[in-house]
Amino acid sequence: MSTTTRLLVYAVTLVGLVFAGVLVVTDATSWGEILPLFGIALAGAAVLAWMAGRSVVAPIAELRDVTRALAAGNLSARPTLAGRGEIGELATAVRRLAEEFSARIGALESEDALLVALIDSLNEGVIAVNARQQVVRINVSGRRLLHVRDEVPFPIDRLPRDRLLHLAIQETLQGNSTDLLELEIGGRLVSLTARPLVGGGAVAAFFDLTPVRRLEAVRRDFVANVSHELKTPLTIIGGFAETLASDDPPTARRKEFAEMIRSNAFRMQRLVDDLLDLSRIESGGWVPNPAPADVPAIATEVADQLRDAAAEKGMSLEIAVDQAASAVRADRTALRQILANLLENAVRHAAGGRVWVRTRRAPDGVYVEVEDTGPGIPADHLPRVFERFYRVDTGRARSSGGTGLGLAIVKHLAEAHGGHVRADSAVGRGTTISVFFPDSPPPST
Repeated sequence: MSTTTRLLVYAVTLVGLVFAGVLVVTDATSWGEILPLFGIALAGAAVLAWMAGRSVVAPIAELRDVTRALAAGNLSARPTLAGRGEIGELATAVRRLAEEFSARIGALESEDALLVALIDSLNEGVIAVNARQQVVRINVSGRRLLHVRDEVPFPIDRLPRDRLLHLAIQETLQGNSTDLLELEIGGRLVSLTARPLVGGGAVAAFFDLTPVRRLEAVRRDFVANVSHELKTPLTIIGGFAETLASDDPPTARRKEFAEMIRSNAFRMQRLVDDLLDLSRIESGGWVPNPAPADVPAIATEVADQLRDAAAEKGMSLEIAVDQAASAVRADRTALRQILANLLENAVRHAAGGRVWVRTRRAPDGVYVEVEDTGPGIPADHLPRVFERFYRVDTGRARSSGGTGLGLAIVKHLAEAHGGHVRADSAVGRGTTISVFFPDSPPPST
């Protein structure tokens, strides 16, 4: 029964009661008899009106409370009333509205979480600024590049105090875009791109150019170093070849010239071979095949090839391997190249004294070390000795035939095994190069 029908029934009943009271009154003989009858009729009518009002007001009050709760953010609020009348239909409509509202809010929250995850996964820093000049969103990369720890929202005054940065943001807030503006923030070179937003505000993206500029510098240095390394032997070869072609020097002089040509050609060949090795290792074109390798046997094999050169300089080569660390898990060819490069460096840069090949056990691997009693390396040079073409004594290293790539190759070979290298030295006290080989192979990528 609908609410309108119920109210109509209540009204008809009330009228019937009053009419019955009137009929009774017509048979009454005094006001004493009339007044109680009217009182009974009015009381009955009031009770019926209260019951009718309660059946209408209570559901409406519940719907009011539910809608207020929904407006306050309580998406779980639902009306309990159900029925076929107008109030029941209204309650059903409110329930459906609440469910739709909850579903839409859930979808918006999921989209917002996805957007935050996508923005935070970017390598570029991203910030969003509203029309009131407050940063309302910033991703992880943006916090790292701009050194920001404040929780959003915060005023743009808390961004780094860089004049160009703030000028670019102000220009963008006024509707003008900013493209590829280079800034130096916190010692890093950053590229800024900013776009205005419809309705006010701006979004800015920051890209860290520091690694790119560093690689460009490495490339320039590499080209310059290779050119310099090749220029000297090519000049020597060209000069002696021209002399042999234009003159007819004595036999002894011809042999001397030919030896110089051969020596410098061999030097260029070594340089090219080292460059190819280094390129192959760095590019991933070479993958080690680790297996138990006998350090004393390989070290003895390499040392035997250098004993004559060491003897000419008054040096002795010794193998002092710890029996508890006599084997390492390494590619045999790579281990032989590592030891050859380290022993050649030791013989090349020292005059007299001794060179040792040692090993020592670590909890998770084995250290293979080459120690010499040479002149040592100044402390300020140690961090750079594994860089390509870096030399502590440039003139002496070139004259002795080194390519400047030996230690760089050692470093990359060690890292390909999941290990690392370290140089310990002091001027006048010799140098120790330690190469660590882990017991477990590195995880495959």
